[in-house]
Parts: sequence; structure tokens; C-alpha cells
Amino acid sequence: MKAHLLWLALALAGCAAEQAPRAQLTPGVNFSTYKTYNFMDVKARTEGTAPTYITGVPEIKQAVTQELERRGYRQSNTPDLWVNIGVVTQDKVQTRETNIRDAPRYIGQRNYHWQSEQVVVNRYSEGTASIELVDAARNERVWEGTLTSIISPNSDKRAKRIDKATAELFASYPVPAQQ
Repeated sequence: MKAHLLWLALALAGCAAEQAPRAQLTPGVNFSTYKTYNFMDVKARTEGTAPTYITGVPEIKQAVTQELERRGYRQSNTPDLWVNIGVVTQDKVQTRETNIRDAPRYIGQRNYHWQSEQVVVNRYSEGTASIELVDAARNERVWEGTLTSIISPNSDKRAKRIDKATAELFASYPVPAQQ
């Protein structure tokens, strides 16, 4: 498993479904008092072997910037909110089970034995991304959103998926987007 301190949305590829974005906010926080944001320093931390890629980070930051600025926030070196990004990726294998219809047709062989087995169909990477907004003055998390999805190797699909997933995630943010 590879863990990176980065952040958010991962691109959906092919046939696998993504989980619905989940958001959680701290009760009693007045989000209208926040006016500025900035990203926490991004440092990679790995468990086991070093990651072979850090994919989509610029697209993720751009998507978050767009969503926050649509809500009236502006980027600042001394922000009211820090944006903390965490991404965990895991390589997965998709399999299917063979059935009796997949067995070869043999007639008259006494020692023939057939059994069901798992056949590898696809290999892919799945990622879980989280976005935390931290009150800079109190150093407390006030909002968190997570998303689990398949990471697309196609950069165009990945960028579109990141934009869409970020918009879906921020749909539950307490400050609505301005038109």
C-alpha cells in the first residue's frame, strides 16, 4: 500500500464503480467567517517501497482552488483555513470465477477432474482521498470530505474525473457556491 500526504479525488476508470463522496463537519462552526485558504505543505510518506508516481496532484489542487473560490474564498499566505490533503492508493486485482461451462468437453476419460478457479481479469489502482479544512487560528479540523475511486492512467479522463469528484464532494460544503 502506498500512502502520500497529498489529497483528494481520484479518477474513475472503466468498469469499476466509485463510492459516493462523504463529508463531515464540526458542529457549531460559522463557515461564513472564513475568507482565505492555502494548502499545507505536501510531503510524501510511503510504507514499503517508494511510490512510482504521484499522479494528479496539480489537477486536485486546481479543482479544490476552483471550488473554494466559487464560494468566495481567496488564497493567502496567512489563511483562515488550511487545506490538508491525504491520498492512499492500493494496487488491486479484479478476478472472475470459472464455472462448469468454461470446462473443456471430454468424453470417456476416467481420470479427468475439473474445479472452479479464480481468473485474473484486470489489474488497477484504487485510491481513497481525503480533504481536511483546518481552522488556522485554533488548529482544529472543521470539515472533512473523502472519496474512494479507481485511478485512471489517462490524464484527460483523470483531470475530468477529479473536477467532477471535487464538485460532488464540495456540494455538501456549508457555504454554497456563488453564481
